[in-house]
Amino acid sequence: MGIFNAFDVNASGMTAQRYRMDVISENIANINTTRTADGTPYRRKIVTFEQMPSRNGSFRHVFESARNTFNGNGVRVTKVSEDHKSEMVMAYDPAHPDADENGYVTYPNVNIVTEMTNLIDASRAYEANATAFNASKTMAMKGLEMAQ
Repeated sequence: MGIFNAFDVNASGMTAQRYRMDVISENIANINTTRTADGTPYRRKIVTFEQMPSRNGSFRHVFESARNTFNGNGVRVTKVSEDHKSEMVMAYDPAHPDADENGYVTYPNVNIVTEMTNLIDASRAYEANATAFNASKTMAMKGLEMAQ
């Protein structure tokens, strides 16, 4: 693995974690959204990552990776899916415009504690990638200084 591959790995990690933080922020912003465009309550979104294929190996693998614009190893976001495992929150509020015939309102399945924990996790992962990127940059600069 070359020095530029290290930059690619760290940059892809920062990009993926930034995207994850954006989705978490969307979840938090919609914690009280009882009606979306399709008329249903907002559902929590979850980001899924995948390891990028390695460029090492056979010519065919390298060619396919280059053709698909994979720049070295790293991580990428494969999908953002809705959370159908956790239950929606039911609250009694007969005055709410979205209340059912029994007076219950269905609120999103967003738990602020879970979202804040995930946000801290994504933030720390971003910081770790930034630190590794800076370490790689420092090593590259030292190598250039030695060549002078």
